[in-house]
Amino acid sequence: MTTKAYGAHAADQPLQAMDIERRAPGPRDVQIDIAYCGVCHSDLHTVRSEWGGTRYPCVPGHEIVGRVSALGGEVTRFAIGDVVGVGCLVGSCQRCASCADNLEQYCENGFIGTYNGRTDDAPGHTLGGYSQRIVVDDKFVLQIRHPEAQLAAVAPLLCAGITTYSPLRHWNVGPGKKVGIVGIGGLGHMGIKIAHAMGAEVVAFTTSEGKRQDALDLGAGAVVVSRNKDEMRAHAGSFDVILDTVAASHSLDAFTALLKRDGTLVLVGVPEHPHPTPNIANLIFARRTIAGSLIGGLAETQEMLDFCADKGIVAEIEMISAQQIDEAYERMLKSDVKYRFVIDSASMAGG
Repeated sequence: MTTKAYGAHAADQPLQAMDIERRAPGPRDVQIDIAYCGVCHSDLHTVRSEWGGTRYPCVPGHEIVGRVSALGGEVTRFAIGDVVGVGCLVGSCQRCASCADNLEQYCENGFIGTYNGRTDDAPGHTLGGYSQRIVVDDKFVLQIRHPEAQLAAVAPLLCAGITTYSPLRHWNVGPGKKVGIVGIGGLGHMGIKIAHAMGAEVVAFTTSEGKRQDALDLGAGAVVVSRNKDEMRAHAGSFDVILDTVAASHSLDAFTALLKRDGTLVLVGVPEHPHPTPNIANLIFARRTIAGSLIGGLAETQEMLDFCADKGIVAEIEMISAQQIDEAYERMLKSDVKYRFVIDSASMAGG
């Protein structure tokens, strides 16, 4: 089935309209007419091959919201017309210990990404949500309960939402816990909203004084400009968890020093160049931990969507047409978005 999409044929080429082929739904497949797709920084890294290994043509997009338009004969969880989502995964081995624990993102045989993942379908790799339609195994399709008016702002929950929700849940964030969120961007703004909704004391860290009021409006109880040593020192040894969403290389020492004994600094951003080696004494003398976290499994992603629906949480977005994607990438590089671009898939009809 031919579907309109936006993608690139090479790392140094702009994204452009293209026609791609989607498979006919198999017995366990769900066909989704895409309404909205969020724009993640990973899309930019991949389409420009900044992480290497990009397969072309590359159609990015893994923050997908749409409606079911066709079903395989064995699918029972969904009906035609249901509002559904697809995140970063469209397949995993379903045999390893991680898959058995509903942690498909840690599949020991390698999960299949929504784009740039190996597949038997032509062209030999998955093509993502910058398109009008997608066909996905029903296990990797998620139910969305948010009201119609919020659906565009739900799309970023499928990556930015689960990327922050999963570590906050894993490290038991809730009432009585003090949580720091480093970086107020696509990920960080979701981390602030979710940690606040979980009942934690939330402190936002930013390098920009201009983002102080924004962070307070998002739900932070306090804001620290991380370049201000006095502001940083005032919070020394007081955090249970700090979630670091910054994808640029930076020193971690200033943040590990803010942790309580047994506190954890969780990294969710992958820098282009490694972070400087942390001061090990900071860790040893207070049994502190530096950890990492990757998106979430399907069960936890559904839990996150339900939590956000119950709490009225969505992303702060700016809607764009498909024709504005390259411009949006350039603005994203300058942090000129509050806080997530979302593509209106209807705009692809015009090519």
